[in-house]
Amino acid sequence: MTNPTKTRRRFTAQQRQEAVELCLSEGLSCTAVAQRLGLPNSSLAKWVRQARIDRGDFGPPEQGQLTSEERAELARLRKENRELRREKDFFRLAAAHFAKEQLPPRGFA
Repeated sequence: MTNPTKTRRRFTAQQRQEAVELCLSEGLSCTAVAQRLGLPNSSLAKWVRQARIDRGDFGPPEQGQLTSEERAELARLRKENRELRREKDFFRLAAAHFAKEQLPPRGFA
Protein backbone atom coordinates (compact mmCIF):
# COMPACT_ATOMS: atom_id res chain seq x y z
CA MET A 1 0.00 0.00 0.00
CA THR A 2 1.29 3.48 -0.79
CA ASN A 3 1.97 6.15 1.77
CA PRO A 4 -0.65 8.93 1.33
CA THR A 5 1.55 11.57 2.97
CA LYS A 6 4.53 10.98 0.68
CA THR A 7 4.46 13.13 -2.45
CA ARG A 8 5.66 11.76 -5.74
CA ARG A 9 8.71 13.42 -7.26
CA ARG A 10 8.38 14.76 -10.78
CA PHE A 11 11.24 15.01 -13.23
CA THR A 12 11.37 17.25 -16.27
CA ALA A 13 12.06 15.86 -19.73
CA GLN A 14 15.47 17.54 -19.63
CA GLN A 15 16.37 15.86 -16.32
CA ARG A 16 15.32 12.50 -17.71
CA GLN A 17 17.28 13.02 -20.92
CA GLU A 18 20.45 14.03 -19.07
CA ALA A 19 20.25 10.99 -16.80
CA VAL A 20 19.66 8.66 -19.76
CA GLU A 21 22.58 10.19 -21.66
CA LEU A 22 24.88 9.53 -18.72
CA CYS A 23 23.93 5.87 -18.88
CA LEU A 24 24.04 5.46 -22.64
CA SER A 25 26.87 7.72 -23.81
CA GLU A 26 29.13 7.52 -20.77
CA GLY A 27 28.56 3.79 -20.32
CA LEU A 28 27.71 4.15 -16.64
CA SER A 29 25.35 1.72 -14.97
CA CYS A 30 21.83 2.79 -14.07
CA THR A 31 22.56 2.12 -10.42
CA ALA A 32 25.64 4.38 -10.40
CA VAL A 33 23.87 7.22 -12.20
CA ALA A 34 20.76 6.89 -10.02
CA GLN A 35 22.84 7.10 -6.84
CA ARG A 36 24.85 10.05 -8.17
CA LEU A 37 21.74 12.02 -9.15
CA GLY A 38 19.50 10.89 -6.30
CA LEU A 39 17.01 9.19 -8.61
CA PRO A 40 15.08 5.99 -8.05
CA ASN A 41 16.97 3.20 -9.83
CA SER A 42 13.77 1.66 -11.19
CA SER A 43 12.68 4.94 -12.79
CA LEU A 44 16.03 5.48 -14.46
CA ALA A 45 16.06 1.90 -15.74
CA LYS A 46 12.62 2.44 -17.34
CA TRP A 47 13.78 5.69 -18.94
CA VAL A 48 16.92 4.03 -20.36
CA ARG A 49 14.94 1.07 -21.69
CA GLN A 50 12.46 3.39 -23.43
CA ALA A 51 15.31 5.47 -24.89
CA ARG A 52 16.88 2.30 -26.31
CA ILE A 53 13.55 1.30 -27.85
CA ASP A 54 13.16 4.79 -29.35
CA ARG A 55 16.66 4.61 -30.82
CA GLY A 56 16.06 1.14 -32.25
CA ASP A 57 18.86 -0.46 -30.23
CA PHE A 58 16.84 -3.65 -29.76
CA GLY A 59 16.40 -4.37 -33.46
CA PRO A 60 12.89 -5.02 -34.75
CA PRO A 61 10.29 -4.17 -32.12
CA GLU A 62 8.94 -7.13 -30.23
CA GLN A 63 5.47 -7.48 -28.74
CA GLY A 64 4.87 -4.62 -26.30
CA GLN A 65 7.89 -2.55 -27.32
CA LEU A 66 6.43 0.73 -28.47
CA THR A 67 8.37 3.88 -29.23
CA SER A 68 7.43 7.05 -27.39
CA GLU A 69 5.64 8.31 -30.52
CA GLU A 70 3.64 5.09 -30.75
CA ARG A 71 2.77 5.27 -27.06
CA ALA A 72 1.52 8.86 -27.46
CA GLU A 73 -0.56 7.88 -30.50
CA LEU A 74 -1.99 4.87 -28.67
CA ALA A 75 -3.00 7.04 -25.72
CA ARG A 76 -4.62 9.56 -28.08
CA LEU A 77 -6.52 6.83 -29.93
CA ARG A 78 -7.71 5.24 -26.68
CA LYS A 79 -9.01 8.61 -25.49
CA GLU A 80 -10.76 9.21 -28.81
CA ASN A 81 -12.27 5.72 -28.65
CA ARG A 82 -13.60 6.39 -25.11
CA GLU A 83 -15.19 9.65 -26.26
CA LEU A 84 -16.79 8.01 -29.30
CA ARG A 85 -18.21 5.21 -27.15
CA ARG A 86 -19.72 7.78 -24.78
CA GLU A 87 -21.28 9.66 -27.68
CA LYS A 88 -22.64 6.43 -29.16
CA ASP A 89 -24.17 5.43 -25.82
CA PHE A 90 -25.70 8.89 -25.41
CA PHE A 91 -27.31 8.81 -28.85
CA ARG A 92 -28.54 5.24 -28.32
CA LEU A 93 -30.24 6.26 -25.07
CA ALA A 94 -31.66 9.42 -26.65
CA ALA A 95 -33.07 7.42 -29.59
CA ALA A 96 -34.67 4.92 -27.19
CA HIS A 97 -36.19 7.79 -25.20
CA PHE A 98 -37.68 9.44 -28.30
CA ALA A 99 -38.91 6.12 -29.68
CA LYS A 100 -40.67 5.49 -26.37
CA GLU A 101 -42.47 8.85 -26.68
CA GLN A 102 -43.65 7.97 -30.20
CA LEU A 103 -45.45 4.76 -29.13
CA PRO A 104 -49.24 5.04 -28.92
CA PRO A 105 -50.73 4.62 -25.44
CA ARG A 106 -51.65 1.06 -24.50
CA GLY A 107 -55.21 -0.04 -25.04
CA PHE A 108 -55.96 2.43 -27.87
CA ALA A 109 -54.71 0.36 -30.79
